[in-house]
Amino acid sequence: MHGRSSSAGGFFLALCIVIGLVIGVAMGNGMLGVLVGAATGIALALLTWLIDRRRAS
Repeated sequence: MHGRSSSAGGFFLALCIVIGLVIGVAMGNGMLGVLVGAATGIALALLTWLIDRRRAS
């Protein structure tokens, strides 16, 4: 271990899926909300990982 903690991008994934589900159910299409939330969460998690990776270099 390097002794340095990394940022947790998985939080964004979980949060966006839940928010997407809630918005999707409110709009009448829960599955679409989950898919859009998952895509958004994956993008934010990747962005967090890239920023953390650059900071470690």
